[in-house]
Amino acid sequence: MAKYTWFKKDVPENLCVKQVYGIVFDDAGRVLLRIEDNHYKLTGGRPEKIDANLEETLKREYFEELHVLLEEIIYLGYLLVEEKNSQYAQVRMIAKIKSIFPFRPDLDNGKLYKRFLTNQNSVKKYLNYKDEAGNKMLDEAFFLANKSYHFSFIEEEIFV
Repeated sequence: MAKYTWFKKDVPENLCVKQVYGIVFDDAGRVLLRIEDNHYKLTGGRPEKIDANLEETLKREYFEELHVLLEEIIYLGYLLVEEKNSQYAQVRMIAKIKSIFPFRPDLDNGKLYKRFLTNQNSVKKYLNYKDEAGNKMLDEAFFLANKSYHFSFIEEEIFV
């Protein structure tokens, strides 16, 4: 079983980044979640050679999987994942939604994901992280987003 530890700092040079995910907000401060096989998830994926940097990875993954354009991306930190005899980083960023386009299948696997906007108070309920690191990461994401972005704060949850 993997062990997760949250770090609010840059990834050390000697640590491989295997994943880049985002906590993404609309203008009302709601978080965009992906629904896959009746499970709520954040969106992201693996850095690829075509990506100039980790921000480009996040932008590419959100467009491929949810057909959403992002803006105002801010680095948040990383989860150190320790499993078996290996360690690697899962980078987390926050961003704002720039545009949401009509549904279309994921360019990589053909799946059509549902998109759900929920208020910050409900995100933990939907994601249901069992570890302290994931919940601490979400708390820091909400704090930084509320400080960095100007939200109108609408509580209504909607599928988009």
